Amino acid sequence: MAVWLMPVIIAAVIAIGLYKKVNIYETLTDGAKEGIQTWVAIVPHLVIMMAAVAVFRASGAAAELASWAAPVLSLFGIPAEVAPLALIRPISGSATLAMLDQLMQEHGPDSYIAKLAAIMQGSTDTTLYVLAVYFGAAGIKKTGDALKIGLMADAAAFLFSVIAASWLL
Repeated sequence: MAVWLMPVIIAAVIAIGLYKKVNIYETLTDGAKEGIQTWVAIVPHLVIMMAAVAVFRASGAAAELASWAAPVLSLFGIPAEVAPLALIRPISGSATLAMLDQLMQEHGPDSYIAKLAAIMQGSTDTTLYVLAVYFGAAGIKKTGDALKIGLMADAAAFLFSVIAASWLL
């Protein structure tokens, strides 16, 4: 079914466009122009976020913060190995995906650490990335409440992932 779903959707859109006498080609090119404008608006924010994440990881600040947070995290049953993932996840999905891969290679995919990291990865979002890129592209300047709520949701997801990972073992 998955193989035929996209062609059927495309054919349905074209059929509806023809039925409603819409200039399909012109509409597609207008959409492509808007897409390029959106891409141009997002790229500077994306480059800045990628550079910030690279500097944060390369400087050792992420590992240092994780080592400071380890005693507190251990109270909640969170191993020190996943602390860097918890710190980087609100900033970068691809960086934490690489961390998840590394944790799985080091500890095995069925280990508590790997399961916990995978649940953390899947149940949280890249809050700061979303705020910087999408809010920046949309011109939204006041992001304080969205930042607070997003980070609180991430923190709650991190804590509840411990319960979920414990339940799976």
